[in-house]
Amino acid sequence: MVRLVRTIVPVLALLAVTAGCSSDDGKSEERLTEQRESYCTQLGAWQEAQDEEADAEAEGAGAEADGASGYDMVGAVADDVFLAMEPLRDEPVGGGRTLAEATAAALKSSDRGAGGLIVRYCQDNGFETQVG
Repeated sequence: MVRLVRTIVPVLALLAVTAGCSSDDGKSEERLTEQRESYCTQLGAWQEAQDEEADAEAEGAGAEADGASGYDMVGAVADDVFLAMEPLRDEPVGGGRTLAEATAAALKSSDRGAGGLIVRYCQDNGFETQVG
């Protein structure tokens, strides 16, 4: 009987730990999906703000008419992108870059290659409708 208990207890403990991990994985995966969706939504908003600023400049109607410069509006939306990117910063996006590196290069330096990487990141994760 003692042998049976010594064998069963470790097996039950292992099953309990494994069951606990698998339920955490579901929550972690759900949280990761939410973070990715938030990032891609913010990225899409930044792209729209960029387009609006470019359109306003092309029309010669500076965005300053409503009290805020185009830079201020785009900059504020860029801040939201960086905040949404923070928990995902170390995710690889290709080209040897992380999401943080590619996001910074695309938003701060207008790096088209980096911009393509972050858009592809959103597309690959199922959020193609959030980005342009």
